[in-house]
Amino acid sequence: MPRVIGIDIPDNKRLEVALTYIYGVGRSLSNEIIEKLGFDRNMRAHKLTQDDIARLNNMLQSEYMVEGDLRRQIQNNIKRLISIHAYRGTRHRSGLPVRGQRTRTNSRTRKGKRKTIANKKK
Repeated sequence: MPRVIGIDIPDNKRLEVALTYIYGVGRSLSNEIIEKLGFDRNMRAHKLTQDDIARLNNMLQSEYMVEGDLRRQIQNNIKRLISIHAYRGTRHRSGLPVRGQRTRTNSRTRKGKRKTIANKKK
């Protein structure tokens, strides 16, 4: 398995798909990177040489924010929202949907298991 910026990418998949195993690299960014480096998109990842892997590492670290840096930036953004007491920050803090989704029927995974409340006896 080739290691690209500390991540093992699967060798039997096409390079276009294998690069998407890196956090922050989707299909379109993967295609863009392959075009810039001049690789064949249909090439299998195990056919990358050490030189190709080094070029790929250099490009990902210099031009794009991926893996640890991206995760850190996202966490800092969430912490900032919480610290300034923004609405989105309070939703993050309480584990509720942040982007306006309804909570009456969906979002059980975040809120927890449904709790039924017994009727009041007369």
